[in-house]
Amino acid sequence: MAKLYFKYGAMGSSKSAQALITQFNYEELGMAVWLIKPSVDVRDGADIVRSRIGLARRAQVISPQDDLLEAFARAGTFDVIIADEAQFLTPEQIDQLRQIVDEQDVPVLCFGLRTDFLTHLFPGSRRLLELADSITEIKTVCACGAKATVNARLDSQGRVLTQGDQVFLGGNDSYQAMCHRCWRKKIRQQQE
Repeated sequence: MAKLYFKYGAMGSSKSAQALITQFNYEELGMAVWLIKPSVDVRDGADIVRSRIGLARRAQVISPQDDLLEAFARAGTFDVIIADEAQFLTPEQIDQLRQIVDEQDVPVLCFGLRTDFLTHLFPGSRRLLELADSITEIKTVCACGAKATVNARLDSQGRVLTQGDQVFLGGNDSYQAMCHRCWRKKIRQQQE
C-alpha cells in the first residue's frame, strides 16, 4: 500500500541529495520515477534538482496553478513520485498528491523545509504535516553542535534578518541552519 511521505529538514541537511539518491535507488530497481519541483525554485535552472554535493537531475517543473492529477495523467506511467522543495507546492497540490497515493496506489516522497526564516510553516509543509502517512526529520547541526531547526536568513553582512517575504531563494550565502537558542541569541546581540 502506497504512502505519502514528508522528509523535512533545515537548510543544508541534504534533502535534495537524499531525494536524488532515492530516485537513483528506484531506477536501479527498474522503476519509473516522476521527479518534480516547484517553478519558484530556479536557483540551479528551472528544471534541475541539484544538491550541494553535486548530484543533479532534470525534473518536471510544477507551477502553482498546475493540477497534479492532470499533470500525472499526462506525464506517463510512474511507480513513484519524488517532489523536491515540496514546501513551495500549494496546499491544493499536496491534496492532489494525497489523492494519487490513495487512488493510484503510487507512493509520493516529498522533501522540503518545514518552516521559513521566521520559524513559520510554509503552506505546503503545513498541509504535508496534516496529511502525510510518514513524517521524518532529516537532521543537521548548528555551529554550536546542537540540532539545527531554524533556517536563519542572513543579509550581506551576515546579520540575521527578522523581516521580509516568506520566499527568498538563496543558498549558503543567504541562509544558515541554526539551533533555536543560537538564532535567538544572535538576534538579541544584533539589537544591543
